[in-house]
Amino acid sequence: MNGKPMTEGQPWKHIIKFAFPVLIGSLLQQLYNTVDTIIVGRYASEEALSAVGTTGTITFFFLAIAMGISSGNGVVIAQNYGIGDEKAVRKNASAGILFLMLLGAIATVLGIVFAYPVFKYLMAVPGEILPLTVQYFMVYSVGLLFQYGYNSLSAILRAVGDSSATLYFLLISSVANVALDLLFVAAFKWGVIGAAVATVISQFGALAAAFVYMRAKYPIFVFKMSEYKLDKAAIMQTVKIGFPISLQLIIVSVGLTFIQRAVNEFGKVMTASFTVGNRIEQYINLPCNALQTTLATFTGQNIGANRLDRVKKGAKQTVLISLVTTIVISTLIWVFADKIAGLFELSEASMVYCLPHIKTVAIVNLVLSMYVPLFGVFQGTGHSGFPTIVATSALSVRVFVTYLLRYSSFLGYQIIWWNGLFGFGMGFMVTWSFYISGKWQIKDSEVHKQS
Repeated sequence: MNGKPMTEGQPWKHIIKFAFPVLIGSLLQQLYNTVDTIIVGRYASEEALSAVGTTGTITFFFLAIAMGISSGNGVVIAQNYGIGDEKAVRKNASAGILFLMLLGAIATVLGIVFAYPVFKYLMAVPGEILPLTVQYFMVYSVGLLFQYGYNSLSAILRAVGDSSATLYFLLISSVANVALDLLFVAAFKWGVIGAAVATVISQFGALAAAFVYMRAKYPIFVFKMSEYKLDKAAIMQTVKIGFPISLQLIIVSVGLTFIQRAVNEFGKVMTASFTVGNRIEQYINLPCNALQTTLATFTGQNIGANRLDRVKKGAKQTVLISLVTTIVISTLIWVFADKIAGLFELSEASMVYCLPHIKTVAIVNLVLSMYVPLFGVFQGTGHSGFPTIVATSALSVRVFVTYLLRYSSFLGYQIIWWNGLFGFGMGFMVTWSFYISGKWQIKDSEVHKQS
């Protein structure tokens, strides 16, 4: 099998080497999402900007399923890769690809069919931007099939230690998306539909590039059509680990949907501001999310090789790396908040909301960086249900304090960006308590039993 296992040498070196391409890849995704937003704001309208932004939580709901199930499949493959079981690696990879593609097809249909009722009744999108919101999301939903497929292939590649490849695929996708945005939105004046079409085409490009690369570099992943089977045992193994991860992300999506609804109550000016603030917050969270993904693979391989000592050492080093990198990013965002917000051509009224939002999340999200990487340890040892508990607790607190205080004299509407302090604080305490307890540890015999 190709790829170098992460079971020997200094953990932090493997972690940085593996996480860097994942981080840069995520950065590219955020950059082209940000450029997408900037282009829509500059060449369409603030209404179009609000429409694209308000779809974010529902988009994340669908992607949560793709990310969770593909991550579960990746963990199973990583464990078998660490053991050296090539047959199990092939079986789980082929079953995972087919399963994710089927889920992607279902997601595409659901996104198109339920776009209008979801945004009108669940999200309470303001009437002046509702048509634009629905138009954008219906076209965007076509690309969900491609996103599910890409997530499947990238998780497989990460499972065998090849995280750098996804960087190249995302680079292709990012460049294509920005170029097509400029063509469809700025030149052709297609508005939100142009932005959605650009995204769909770029997603297909990433999937195609990943498929060609994987078949060319890894003979173990060259499958005949007859080999794509929904193997029940393989699917159940993937779902056992992946569903809790998806559920965790879905809970986040549902919680953020309620927060977005609270934002929409303040009108399109606040919605536009919140769109920009959310984009910036995603940059702050890039390191901890990339390191969570890295630590899941690192843990899976080392648990498969019966190296629990390396898992513990790697976990502590990863959290430190996460905190330091997040501090650097947050500091830059705080210092240049006004210039960053100015890129989006927000109205003066929206800027009143946006600047304090950006500066607040630059502080609050430092708490998140100190516990989210540990989710990778729990996922890599088959305890992926625990992050779901943490996510549920944290989001419940955030939603509760938002609705409790949004019209009060204490913080008022500013609770929309301060709510993370309450939710992430709880998440930090619960996560570290579970890690210190050692209840997440599994024995080598249990890994072999799973495979």
